[in-house]
Amino acid sequence: MNIDYNLSAISVQLVLGMGSVLVLLTDVLTKKKDNDVAYQNTLTVLALAGVFCVLKWGEGGSVFAGMVHGDLFSSFFNAAFLVVAFLVTLSSPNYLKRNQINHGEYYLLILLATLGMSFMASAGDLLTFFLGLETMSICLYVLAGFHKTRAKSNESSLKYLLLGAFFTGFLLYGIALVYGQVGSTNLSAISTYLAETSSPLGGYMGIGIAMLLVGLTFKMAVVPFHFWSPDVYDGAPTPVTAFMSAAPKAAAFAAALRIFFDPGISLGVPWDNVLWVLAVLTITVGNFAALAQSSVKRMLAYSSVTHAGYLLVGFLAGNELGGSGMLYYLFTYGFMNVGAFTMAYLVNRRGNGSYQLSDFAQLGSKNPTMALLMSIFMLSLTGIPPLAGFFGKLYVFSAAVQAGYVWLVVIAVLNSAISVFYYLRVMVIMYMREEEGLRDLEKAPTVAITAALCGIAILLFGLFPGTLLDLARESILSLL
Repeated sequence: MNIDYNLSAISVQLVLGMGSVLVLLTDVLTKKKDNDVAYQNTLTVLALAGVFCVLKWGEGGSVFAGMVHGDLFSSFFNAAFLVVAFLVTLSSPNYLKRNQINHGEYYLLILLATLGMSFMASAGDLLTFFLGLETMSICLYVLAGFHKTRAKSNESSLKYLLLGAFFTGFLLYGIALVYGQVGSTNLSAISTYLAETSSPLGGYMGIGIAMLLVGLTFKMAVVPFHFWSPDVYDGAPTPVTAFMSAAPKAAAFAAALRIFFDPGISLGVPWDNVLWVLAVLTITVGNFAALAQSSVKRMLAYSSVTHAGYLLVGFLAGNELGGSGMLYYLFTYGFMNVGAFTMAYLVNRRGNGSYQLSDFAQLGSKNPTMALLMSIFMLSLTGIPPLAGFFGKLYVFSAAVQAGYVWLVVIAVLNSAISVFYYLRVMVIMYMREEEGLRDLEKAPTVAITAALCGIAILLFGLFPGTLLDLARESILSLL
């Protein structure tokens, strides 16, 4: 067997891996106690990985006997992961120092989680995907409980670990069943098998693919496997919540597209009814649960469940517009969620992990700039033009209409109208509530810069969506 060792395909992963070792060693060897060295090194590593991502965009091909793909699709998602990781890292020191958990291991775990996501998006084999998933997951389990003196954070970590391990068992057993039927875990071999067989779901294949979907939908926080996300998001340190709500969700959808978009949907495997029901349940349950929340973190957690349902609409469409719409949606969704959670912990000064919506009272009068940024995030999550969130929904809904799922789009649009209530409630509290809720904001330049960058990106990708959509379209076509 000829094995291609072209390292261009894994240049981003190499930078992240070597950078993680650098951050670990400098954190151990440095005598400084504030861990600014680890922070600065992590930003440098992420920026350098971004440079390699751009310079090697779409290069590398299928390498290491088809275990890894260096194509436009992996480059697109690498860019998304690196942007989210950079923004979260940039905004983290203030929170970590305020809560006295400013340890260098935090930044190391961010880098290693990003490395795992990168392998998930570029996996050409189910084993590569699984190793990337576990690398990401183990880091997230630790990050969720990083505030070790706070009971809610410990509960968050333990719940995520136990449930994550349980559903990982489904995923791994599904891989074993697929291997038992096909004789290979390589995605190309699986695609060839499905193309040549008369019964794609015969033997072990049907149950194996079903178990793979169960494992993936858990990571996506799709109903009925969403129940972990509100508690985990609420208990985790808020910068970690921002990271978890955007990047791992994108990684799970990237893996689902890599595994199923071509060999599954294009070969007529009957996902339609199952995915239709999952999308409707996810959108509806997430929306109505978000309506009842008084905590901004839990509201955004259930909102994240709802957006997973919107993304399933594009996945179900199974066409070029649906795939490219999903990529556009996932890329811009990172800015919305990182921005919203960043504002949440900038406003919250309780110090006990309680993030009430009432904390935003009087923000409009006391700090109009921050209130404007939070308004942009809420309006974009709602799907109000001309912000990026509107075009993300427009593309996936249009793709579903083209594919004939008109009633699904009707239900999704009605749910979008319902979501206006809980998103705009934040704006009402900021501008119209007079009760005392907001304390003076601390001076946190990097947090303000992060929020500003997210707001500017949402405006730019909303006003000029063409460039990003073209990149997304080229990336999804590289799978076909």
